[in-house]
Amino acid sequence: MTGPLHADAARLRAQLLELAGNLWWSWGIDGSSIFHALDPERFETSGHDPHAVIAGLDDARLVRRVDDQGLAGRLDEAVDALRAYLADPGTWGHAHAGRLHAAPIAYFSAEFGLHESLPIYSGGLGVLAGDHLKSASDRGLPLVGVGLLYREGYFRQTLNAEGWQEQSYPVLEPEAKAIRRVEVAGAPLEVAVETQTGTLHAAVWEVAVGRVRLFLLDSDVPANAEADRSLTHRLYGGDERMRIRQELLLGVGGLRALRAAGIRPGVLHLNEGHSAFAALEAAAQHIEREGMTLSEAIEEVASRTLFTTHTPVPAGHDRFHEDLLVEHLLPIAKRLGVDARGLMAFGRVHPDSDDETFCMTVLALKLSQRVNGVSYLHGRVSREMWHRLWPERPLHEVPIGHVTNGVHLPTFCAPRMAHLLDATLPEGWREAQSEPETWAPIRKVDDGALWAVRQGLKRDVVHEVRRRAVAQARRRGEDPSVQRALESALDEDALLVGFARRFATYKRASLVLEDLDVLDALVNDPKHPMRFVFAGKAHPKDDGGKRLLQTVFRASRDPRFLGKVVLLEGYDLGLGRALTRGVDVWLNNPRRPLEASGTSGQKAVLNGALNCSILDGWWEEGFDGENGFAIGGGEVHRDVALQDQRDQEDLVRVLREEVAPLYYRRDASGRPTAWLARVKRAMATLSWRFVADRMVRDYAVGGYFPAGGVQLTEAR
Repeated sequence: MTGPLHADAARLRAQLLELAGNLWWSWGIDGSSIFHALDPERFETSGHDPHAVIAGLDDARLVRRVDDQGLAGRLDEAVDALRAYLADPGTWGHAHAGRLHAAPIAYFSAEFGLHESLPIYSGGLGVLAGDHLKSASDRGLPLVGVGLLYREGYFRQTLNAEGWQEQSYPVLEPEAKAIRRVEVAGAPLEVAVETQTGTLHAAVWEVAVGRVRLFLLDSDVPANAEADRSLTHRLYGGDERMRIRQELLLGVGGLRALRAAGIRPGVLHLNEGHSAFAALEAAAQHIEREGMTLSEAIEEVASRTLFTTHTPVPAGHDRFHEDLLVEHLLPIAKRLGVDARGLMAFGRVHPDSDDETFCMTVLALKLSQRVNGVSYLHGRVSREMWHRLWPERPLHEVPIGHVTNGVHLPTFCAPRMAHLLDATLPEGWREAQSEPETWAPIRKVDDGALWAVRQGLKRDVVHEVRRRAVAQARRRGEDPSVQRALESALDEDALLVGFARRFATYKRASLVLEDLDVLDALVNDPKHPMRFVFAGKAHPKDDGGKRLLQTVFRASRDPRFLGKVVLLEGYDLGLGRALTRGVDVWLNNPRRPLEASGTSGQKAVLNGALNCSILDGWWEEGFDGENGFAIGGGEVHRDVALQDQRDQEDLVRVLREEVAPLYYRRDASGRPTAWLARVKRAMATLSWRFVADRMVRDYAVGGYFPAGGVQLTEAR
C-alpha cells in the first residue's frame, strides 16, 4: 500500500466516523445517500448501519468508492454541516431556555426509536421518544435522554411458510455502533442500585442525537450476578420480576447516572409510567442532600416533573404486587422515611387499600404536577380513567391535559417531497414548520409538479415492496409461481393503500379482509382497482396479534389477491418510513377510543398521502371533512362485535364510494385534480399542527419552562 493512498483512506475514514458518530446524519443531511453509495448491498443488509459500511471497506476500496461516486465534496460538506449545527449559538433554545441550560430537562423513556440501525424500540412510544429528542436538538433545548441499552433489542421478525410470526434476537454490539462508554475522571461510569436481595449494577453508554445526549444503562457487566447480566438484553421481555428490575434501573439508576456524569436536572419528564421510580429517587436525594421533609421533597419533585401517559386502557399500566415492590424499593423507602405500607401508598389510588397492587401510573400521577395525554381525545379518556384520584373535583377539572403527538419532519419527509417544499414554501420554512402560514403556499403548488413527486415516491415504494417480497418468498421456499407474481406486485397505476403498525388486536389489521368477496370486489374492480400493502409486528406473547398477521398472509396468498395484497415481514423504522412516503392512502382502523394518538398517518401527510381513518387519536383533531377520509362518525358501541361490523362496513363504503372514485377521476392530462386538491388541503391544514417541532415547543412553553423556573415571557 502506498503512503498517499493510506493517508487518503485515513482522512476519509475519520470523516465518515465523525459523521456516523452522531445520529444527526440520519436527518440533518441526506446522509443515507452517502453511506448507501459507498456500499449499497451492505447498507441494506445491515439495517442502514453506517458503521457496518465503514468497517466493511478496506483502504483501497474506500478510496476507490469515494472517487467513483464523487463523494469527496459531499462528505466535506456533510462534516462541515454537522460541526456548524453543533456549534450554532442562535437556536430557539439558546434564546429562551434560560436557567435550564445549567439544569437541563431529563427525558426518561423505556425505549427510543431513533433509527433502524439502533433497534432499542418496539413501536410508537419509542418512535415518539426518538422524535422528541431530535426535535429538542433542532430547537436547541437543553435536554438529555435516559433509557436502557437492549443488546438484543425487541426482536427481528420473520414469517414462516404458514405466515406465523417467528422471532430472533441478533446481538447488538455497542462498540460497533454510534455508542460510546461514558467516562468520569478517566474511568468508565458504572452505577449501582440497591435492593433487599442484592445490588444491581449498570454500565452507562451515550448516543449523540444531534445536540442531545442520550444515556443508556446496560446491566451486562461483570459485577452483576449471571441472571442480572441479561436484565437489559430484551425490551418488554420476561416476567414481572424482570420488568420491575428494568424499571428500577431506568428510573433510579438513570437519575444516578446523570448526577454521576455531572448533570443536575432541573426538570424531569417521564414518558409513560415505566420510569416513575426516578421521581422517588429525586425525592430521596432532596431529603438526603437538602434536609427536606418527605412532604417538602414530594412537593419539590412534583413541581419539577412532567408525566406523559400513553395508555388508554387500565390493563396497559404496569402493576406490581407488594412483595415484589418491597423487595426492590425498600432501600429507597427507608431513605424516604416510610415503611412498606407507606411505600405502597404511593402507587395506590386508595392508599390504605390492601386489595390494590402498586401502579406505576398512579405513582407518576401523584408525583407530577403537570400531566398530559397525547391527543385531545386521549386527554379526555385519561381524565375519566383517573378521576378517582381526584374524586372531589368535577371531571373537567381533573389535572390531566393533553399535548398531541407530532412527528419529526426531517426524518419522515422524503427528499423528493422536501425539494418540492423548498421550491414552494417560504425561505427558512423548516425553522417555521409549526406555523400555519408557512404551509399556506402549498395550496397553489402546480398539480403537475405535485403529481410527479407523488408518482416518483410511489414507484420507489413499489420497487422496494417487490424487492423485499420476492426475497422473503424465496427465503421461505415458496413456489416459483408465487415469486414471479411478487416480482410485478402492486401495479404502479392502481390506488395503493398502506397499513403498517404494531399488530395489536385493537388496531384490527384485518378489518378490510373480513369478507374476502368484498375485498375481491375492491381489489379487482375493472375501473377502480386497489392494491394493499401491510407490515407490522405482534408482541412475542400476543398470539391474537400473530393470528392477525397470519390472516393477512393467507389472504395475500389467495389467487385472487396474489401480488395485489402484500404482507412484508421485518417491520422496522426503515420499512415504516418507506411505506408512509409512497402509498396513496394511509389506512388506520383502531377500535375507538383505544388509539391514544397514532403518528404513522402524520408521516404520510408530510409526503402527500391521504389518511383514511377511524376518528380516534390525532385524526379526531385533524380531520375537517376535506383533508382526508373518515371511517364512521366517531361512534362507540358497547357491543364490540357490533362496533367491528359497522366499522368494517363503513371502511368498505368509504374506500368504494369516496376514495377510489376521487383517485381515478382524471383531467385531460391524466391527473386526478380533485384528489390533488385534497392532498394540498391535507398538507396545508395538518403538516404544521402534527410535527414534533410544535409538540416540543408546546412541552417547553407549557411545561419545561414553568417547571424549571423560566419566565414564560422569555419564550415568546
